[in-house]
Amino acid sequence: MSDNQRRSSVFRLKVWGDNACFTRPEMKVERVSYDVMTPSAARGILEAIHWKPAIRWHITQIDVLNPIKWTSVRRNEVGIKMSPSSKHIFVENQRQQRAGLLLRDVAYIIHAFFDITDKAGAEDNVIKHQEIFLRRARKGQCFHRPCLGCREFAADFDVLADNQSLPQTIAETRDLGWMLYDLDFSGNEPKPLFFRASLATGSIKVPAWGSPEVRG
Repeated sequence: MSDNQRRSSVFRLKVWGDNACFTRPEMKVERVSYDVMTPSAARGILEAIHWKPAIRWHITQIDVLNPIKWTSVRRNEVGIKMSPSSKHIFVENQRQQRAGLLLRDVAYIIHAFFDITDKAGAEDNVIKHQEIFLRRARKGQCFHRPCLGCREFAADFDVLADNQSLPQTIAETRDLGWMLYDLDFSGNEPKPLFFRASLATGSIKVPAWGSPEVRG
């Protein structure tokens, strides 16, 4: 199978929601969001709509449609996880109050394609999975509700047609610093990868997996 037969067309998916939190991993206790959506969060949204071991999503660009706005919240969280052996948790004993710096009223365009992996079977091909993704996205179907960073921040989505013009991005250009790119699961433990993100008239160009711009 040639490279052209293994790679899909580029899709453009609009996603939006009331709140978002693309958590900075360096913030150990408080939840503080990056200024914009991360590539890993974008991949998670696409995989919620359609994913199989036969395909792997790649994000090429993220467009920011709404001005970047913030809101601060305080939330009560439980400090431990329920184990298989435990029958209950006393919430009052495990409650922790944590602050969060969230984004509000967000909207993005995700530009992405998928390629066929080595786990593909004889029945897997690009056209088949393109049609499945487009059908599911147009009908609003998903394996689980896509989220904007945190599960409680649900994302609405709509795929844009090839002949449909793109919405206007924000007119903002600046350096965003080092941003989480994705997690590398090739080793025994997931390894976070980062890239130097910059906003150019409202768009972020995302480097390819394995490129020198992506660092561990």
